[in-house]
Amino acid sequence: MSADVRPITASEIPDWMQALNTGFLTATRVTESDVAQRAEHSDLARLQGGFDRGTGRCVASFRSFAQELTVPGGAVVPCSAISSVAVLPTHRRQGLLTRMMAAELAAAGERGDVLATLIAAEYPIYGRYGFGPATSLAEWEIDVPRTGLDRRLSVPADGGRIDLVDAAEVRRVGPALHERLRATAHGVVDRDARWWDVATGAQAMSHSPYKDKFHAVYRTAGGEVAGLVTYGADEHWTAAKTPQNTLRVRDLIALTPDAERALWHFLCSVDWVTRVRTGYRAPDDLLPQLLPDPRAAALVTAADFLWVRVLDVVRALAARTYEVPGVLVLEVADPGGPAEGRYRLDAGAGTCSRTEEPADLRLDAAALGALYLGGASAVRLAALGEVTEARPGALALADAVFRTARRPWCPDVF
Repeated sequence: MSADVRPITASEIPDWMQALNTGFLTATRVTESDVAQRAEHSDLARLQGGFDRGTGRCVASFRSFAQELTVPGGAVVPCSAISSVAVLPTHRRQGLLTRMMAAELAAAGERGDVLATLIAAEYPIYGRYGFGPATSLAEWEIDVPRTGLDRRLSVPADGGRIDLVDAAEVRRVGPALHERLRATAHGVVDRDARWWDVATGAQAMSHSPYKDKFHAVYRTAGGEVAGLVTYGADEHWTAAKTPQNTLRVRDLIALTPDAERALWHFLCSVDWVTRVRTGYRAPDDLLPQLLPDPRAAALVTAADFLWVRVLDVVRALAARTYEVPGVLVLEVADPGGPAEGRYRLDAGAGTCSRTEEPADLRLDAAALGALYLGGASAVRLAALGEVTEARPGALALADAVFRTARRPWCPDVF
């Protein structure tokens, strides 16, 4: 091996960030401000680097941080969120990611994390480390003139109202609103103070300067904030001097269908806008059917999003609720990993324990991660060869037990 893997020191942050920026193709230099922000908001013990033995140069980056994930039923479980993973093209295929991942997953287990999470930039990489795609996303482009909406209507039909607000108001009302959302929506992760600072321009990296955005909140008839949207727009005029602008949603959270409907109708009423790009939404989002003509919303993106790696099977399966009662014995293959073993899940009682009983289903850790939040089908995974039925009827029961009425959704990239 031509490189060593270890946690970085404070003096190595610039070199580590340069490796990250090079791997992500974002910048060729790192500023003092960038380094200061990274130092302030990172736990150095959770920043790993791969260092070339000949030059001492950092050639790989890896970061984790504490995260909370809402699971079906509303419980919150502690996770190790993995991000900033990059290996320079000169040092690929040398096992650097494998060694950094192994160190992190071992440390996460020692910390008591139930899961590890990440957003996979490339699909084929993370399954071999026990991660499975647990949520998916959809993005639509709305042809505004086709929606059938009366753009003259500016007052929500339910008696609420839309107010344009500034960044300071977003930082004031946004965190509490998001906390209420994640108490009920599985797949949602927590947002710390820095998330809101970055989202509103209080902090920015040199390679990604903040661009002004617009913000609007939805208030109920009683004055309670129940929705928030952040958006921007391009500027395009035809030769006939007709505006053909596209509005792009950066973030939209709503606690109720009324709030969701009001915000989308508001966005489709903005002057000069002929198209609205929705940003990443849940695959079963209400949006298309919130329009008089749902076909005005054309699907432009459909993909996997949040990947989950189960570290503590007993705690993970006991933390969430299930759609129907039933008992399943799961035999999980995780060679050398923490999930290896056989587990008895009693969905009715909400309990899980290790067992020696015969297996009903056999699967690996990645398939368990895909099933965990209720977004995947055990029957479909079996058809793909990722789950094996050991007792007749177990697949159908697993589908009924694990699947959720609404699909899991994670709004945030990290």
